[in-house]
Amino acid sequence: MRRLGDLEAEIMDRLWRWRRPATVREVVDDINRTRPIAYTTVMTVANILHSKGWLLREQKDGRAWLYEPVRTREEYSAALMEDALSASADRPVALAHFVGQMSPAELSALRKALRETGKRADT
Repeated sequence: MRRLGDLEAEIMDRLWRWRRPATVREVVDDINRTRPIAYTTVMTVANILHSKGWLLREQKDGRAWLYEPVRTREEYSAALMEDALSASADRPVALAHFVGQMSPAELSALRKALRETGKRADT
């Protein structure tokens, strides 16, 4: 999986935070609070994200599209971690280094996830 570009990530971040479909106009207006950006630029990148399979879109009243993410931010992060592990010649060692950098809270969450995954595998 290719990492999202800067503007792609900025658009996806808003849609993930908002947890609802949104128009390009809403995204542009929000980005323009911190920096200027053209409507057509955001529209083009939203269309690219749609063609890449990152966004669903449906027609709103009038001509505007409503966009919403296909995957969650967490699913995106997990796919990036999988790609990073795949880059290693020794996945178990790379995974051990990754786990060694985790905080106690993250280790606890990992243990819980492993227990739950194990329960699903047993059934």
